[in-house]
Amino acid sequence: MSEANWYVVHTYSGYENKVKVDLEKTIENRNLQDQILEVSVPMLAVTELKNGLEKQADKKMFPGYVLVKMVMNQDTWYVVRNTRGVTGFVGPGSEPTPLSEEEMMNLGFQEMSEPELVIDFEVGDMITVTGDIWNGTVAAIKSINESKRTVTIEVELLGRTTPCELSFDAVKKI
Repeated sequence: MSEANWYVVHTYSGYENKVKVDLEKTIENRNLQDQILEVSVPMLAVTELKNGLEKQADKKMFPGYVLVKMVMNQDTWYVVRNTRGVTGFVGPGSEPTPLSEEEMMNLGFQEMSEPELVIDFEVGDMITVTGDIWNGTVAAIKSINESKRTVTIEVELLGRTTPCELSFDAVKKI
């Protein structure tokens, strides 16, 4: 399998968060978590002065752009390119160009050199939910997504078994 790289995707101005949400839903629905690893709208914490009061706010670093970490192939290109609000990839012509590691470091993305995540549970292990609305629920892990730091369990909801995604810090191995 090819290596995942960061790509810059151009969007309609003001649609960055909508594109991120829609793309994440599509990734989950098409089970592309292993090919499209992360979608990011880089934000910058700023202090604004309004009516004499300081207020903390987040501003988009690059209005009209979204960063996507993915393995480039026809399927992933198609999914990203055909997400509502996306106008195209940044690159010469129709060829998406990945950002270099140096460019990502200059943007403040230090996670490229993040240490490897070590988790103490695996698919099939029994866990207890320690947070979230399912607090106290005991279930078996159905899947693990290390890039999102989540596990999926199945819970019974309205008489049906429903998958539920929880963060690593909301579960404890039995």
